[in-house]
Amino acid sequence: MAIRVQREDFDVGTELDALTRGRTDIGALTSFVGLVRDMGGEAKIGAMTLEHYQGMTEKELAAVEREANARWKLSATLIVHRYGRLEPGDRIVLCAAASPHREAAFEACHFLIDWLKTKAPFWKLEDTPQGEKWVEAKADDDRAADRWRNPA
Repeated sequence: MAIRVQREDFDVGTELDALTRGRTDIGALTSFVGLVRDMGGEAKIGAMTLEHYQGMTEKELAAVEREANARWKLSATLIVHRYGRLEPGDRIVLCAAASPHREAAFEACHFLIDWLKTKAPFWKLEDTPQGEKWVEAKADDDRAADRWRNPA
């Protein structure tokens, strides 16, 4: 299990290599990389600033990661999330799940990003031609997380 909240960019290949290096028990590795888009609904986005509460954010991400490891047989997990000012095309988040078999890795990675989107205390401020605006929680994100609320 590994969690980092950082201002600086990350290299996806380097991160995934470090997660699996020397691990012959891993048969599957899945990952999700979130990027800053240049559009938010109908509004053009010039940049996005992500804010968070240090300490609280890491605690919530650790809880999400623990839950994934409780639900699936995982060999390793990784969450790297950035904060600060980001521009379109910049990487925001990397979630990865490694397991002996692909199904657990796919499901756990999907779970990690769905729950991260609704449980992690990050706030997004978009810079648009009309001015700055805070991004509201999205019902689609809540619906995506709802499918994980009652594990089978």
